[in-house]
Amino acid sequence: MAGSKMKKNFNKTLKPKIKLWLDSDNSQGSFGDGKCRLLESIEKTKSLKETCQNLDISYRKAWGDLKKAEQCLNVTLVTKSRGGNKRGQSTLTEDGKAWLDAYIKFRKHVERSSKTAYKKYLQKFEKTQNRRREK
Repeated sequence: MAGSKMKKNFNKTLKPKIKLWLDSDNSQGSFGDGKCRLLESIEKTKSLKETCQNLDISYRKAWGDLKKAEQCLNVTLVTKSRGGNKRGQSTLTEDGKAWLDAYIKFRKHVERSSKTAYKKYLQKFEKTQNRRREK
């Protein structure tokens, strides 16, 4: 049977991992980890172009993701100034900074909660499985 043989070198410790995003009634993926990384990079680099290179995404995708989030959240997250001699910049608005900060805190809270729930409901099975494998 395929898949019935267990690998000998496996990690016996399981950890909960989550994919987290916010949907609205009208749109899926309004805000989540990808848009959070996008805002974090814009905050750091002050450049949407450099952010796209760092995250290995197209400029069109990044701009589309930002516009989708802004439309769903009903706030402006990023302002852009044109290039020219002084080189353009992308910066987070106050709302953008507030959303980024709040989402990071929310994500950390959800991660802590998932670890607590894992310990309460599932960790006991990990110990049972490890004892069976050691025999």
